[in-house]
Amino acid sequence: MSQSWKNFMLSQNHSGDAEHCGSPADELAAARDSAVLVDLADQGLIRVSGSDAVPFLHNLLTNDVQNMADDDVRFAGFCTPKGRLLATFYVWRNAEDLLIQLSADIQPAMMKKLSMYILRSKVTLADAREETVLLGLGGPAAPTQVAALTGRAIEPRHVVAIDGGLLWRADDQRYVLVLSPQAAIQLWPKLAAAARPAGLAAWRWLEIAAGQPRVVGATQEAFVPQMLNMEIPVVGGLIFTKGCYPGQEIVARTQYLGKIKRRMFRGAMHDAIPVGTDVFTPEAGDQHCGAVVTGAPSPNGGHEYLVVVQISGAEAGEIHVGSPSGPRLRLLSLPYTLD
Repeated sequence: MSQSWKNFMLSQNHSGDAEHCGSPADELAAARDSAVLVDLADQGLIRVSGSDAVPFLHNLLTNDVQNMADDDVRFAGFCTPKGRLLATFYVWRNAEDLLIQLSADIQPAMMKKLSMYILRSKVTLADAREETVLLGLGGPAAPTQVAALTGRAIEPRHVVAIDGGLLWRADDQRYVLVLSPQAAIQLWPKLAAAARPAGLAAWRWLEIAAGQPRVVGATQEAFVPQMLNMEIPVVGGLIFTKGCYPGQEIVARTQYLGKIKRRMFRGAMHDAIPVGTDVFTPEAGDQHCGAVVTGAPSPNGGHEYLVVVQISGAEAGEIHVGSPSGPRLRLLSLPYTLD
């Protein structure tokens, strides 16, 4: 990350605690009721360059990159040969290159993994974070503020150019700004006048409310894409009309043979539980039947989570986290319907 950006954030009395900016409860309330502005310090960015960049990624990911329009943003997974997710990516075009946004904790390993597939392809990979600042603007008032900034409304999963970089819309209430450090320094005060500066906890809560999964180090190889609802159009990370990719045969077989036994649900409880913690249901006994995907403090008190769990256990309404007798998860609604 740019040192000039780090210095600027310190000058703005940013505490340096990535989770919050000094007032966690107020920041969460702003995410729920108005708008927050977040330095997305936990997000990495990889630049994929070269004449073969598009077919290279298209042949590796669970979504279509080949037919992606210039203003499209695609959500996609990268799987092991056994169909287990190693990463989830957002992908978009940037001039002649492609940019991949992913969790920062897995970026070095994923760059190494992707490089193993280059072989004779005309492709180069580079860490784009040193040259780029990622900001998140989210909450129910965020669309109005983005319209004031860009002069237009933006559809979900589309990107527009702005001074000093670009902006793309993740879902109904979340936008990501991809800026040069200098542009971010100039734009931050303007955005902060209308949106409350907040930490990553507020952004993760918005992500949970949107039902949008993210694979991190603690959950690599824990899920096949359908467990994270990735084939559902609103999540939009998995299609079945493209060619092969690592794990494609197993992912397709899971879909067409009706073997989707686990799904991602949203839930709440008082306790703070680490990502990757096993979940249990009475019918599964001592065997775990899923895991915590992501979690964050809730503006309504306690904590909220996205969890993968056996569908029949979720329908029975008794899910325990950490052990068969662990804290009980109360299910909340998702903004989309599960099959």
